[in-house]
Amino acid sequence: MSAQASENEKGSRDAPNVPSDLEDGTGVATEDQDIAIAIVGEHRHAIDPAEEARVVRKIDLFLVPAMIVGYGLVYYDKAILGSAVLFGMTGDLHLSQVDTRTKPPTTNTSRLSWATSMFYFGMLAGLYPMTFALQRFNMGRILGGVVCVWALVCMLTATVTNWQGLYAQRFFLGFVESIIPTGFMCIVTSFYTQREQSLRQSWWFSSTGLFTIIGGALNYGFGQIKSGDLKRWQYIYLLAGSLTFLFGLACFAVPDSPTSAWFLTKEERVIATERLRYGQTGVRCTKFKWSQIKESFLDIKVWLVFLMMASAYTVNGAVSGFGPLIVSTFGYSTLESILFQFPLGGICFIFILLTGYLSAKIPNIRIIMLVICCLPVIAGCAMIWKSSWHHHAATPVAGYSIIGFFGAVVSLIITIGMANVAGQTKKCFMAATIFVAYCVGNIVGPQLIKSQTKSKHYPMLWLGLIICYCITIVSAIALYFVLARENKRRATLELNEVDRDKMAFQDLTDKENPYFQYML
Repeated sequence: MSAQASENEKGSRDAPNVPSDLEDGTGVATEDQDIAIAIVGEHRHAIDPAEEARVVRKIDLFLVPAMIVGYGLVYYDKAILGSAVLFGMTGDLHLSQVDTRTKPPTTNTSRLSWATSMFYFGMLAGLYPMTFALQRFNMGRILGGVVCVWALVCMLTATVTNWQGLYAQRFFLGFVESIIPTGFMCIVTSFYTQREQSLRQSWWFSSTGLFTIIGGALNYGFGQIKSGDLKRWQYIYLLAGSLTFLFGLACFAVPDSPTSAWFLTKEERVIATERLRYGQTGVRCTKFKWSQIKESFLDIKVWLVFLMMASAYTVNGAVSGFGPLIVSTFGYSTLESILFQFPLGGICFIFILLTGYLSAKIPNIRIIMLVICCLPVIAGCAMIWKSSWHHHAATPVAGYSIIGFFGAVVSLIITIGMANVAGQTKKCFMAATIFVAYCVGNIVGPQLIKSQTKSKHYPMLWLGLIICYCITIVSAIALYFVLARENKRRATLELNEVDRDKMAFQDLTDKENPYFQYML
């Protein structure tokens, strides 16, 4: 940071022109500007590092646990379908069809594949409208209201009686849940500096692994139910919906930004806002700007991040919906298959946190770690595909476990995407685009599973996942060179700190603001 600051203290020969209306530094935000202007103005204020650290801890204590629980519920809610099918949902809702015309009879699970995919079609439909609603309106009210609806939709799963009804339920579940991941991504970019974002994004996304373990333990408990008026899978959805409703009530307390954070004092809000000035990513602007949408469509890094996310998340589409079913193929019981989600979840949880920590401590290591974490996923797919699937086989289970590295890959993609854009509308667009790609990957993943090829170890699935992770690696390398080249070009500009301070909260995009530095 200090080296970068000294570079920007050269002259102002090639510095951009600052609009005349920025010269007075009145501290009054117009509709086009970031709301931070109203609280800190256009000139830098000195901050006590000890006070800043105390404010960051206070923000962490309020936001991070809530985001971990919130995204954990999202992951648990959509992933419990994989356990529910082992508890009788497949037969109860006619999700599988047995073809007795073949010898031996074959089972077609395409309905289950589409039930998994329908969730992501719903999320696709909801991502952009939900994300821009969060930008335009009060975040707490929108988030709390939608999460409570999500809880109701989840509990209603217990009333579904056929596969058509499950399709409808999964679509609407995906639609309302779409508000959570993009909302959290935008919250992190509004409260934290570029360098801090990687660790905080990894904290909430780590619940992917954490709730794989917690959810597996809960589902194992439900597996012990031997009586009752409801089926075991119905109890699972009632519990998930109830927990989600409690979380929804808490969401009404979420503030829009540091400038309105009710849990901070007035002085702390100034510190929380001012500390974001240097990174040039902005805080919040409620005006929707079509110019930023156009720039996003023409920005090569947005498309590279999209390609990386879509390719990387194909593995989750298969693992979350079919993981326990695939493990049961190795001769393990229903409950044992659920327990084997623990190692996968543990690896996912640990390495999401580890890569987030290293990204915060070592500059420009994100893309390098992303490429490295792709390799165990490729190895895991090859181990499952090419090993022997005898009774209680160890090698395919080990391969299944190390696929958990996909969590670190995806977490890094989220961090890289969100840390490298500025401008509120563009940040919202990037957040929604990342999870549109997430949906694409999750829709494609289940379709790679062809039950007719079970005897051949599902070759289309594992080959497809290996190809997808090769695409992720190539895209990541391309993005590295794109960002590094732009940083090198900007390093030749002679900029000055006065204009840097004034431009920080003008809701400029990363391309419009020459003071913005890309994180590799």
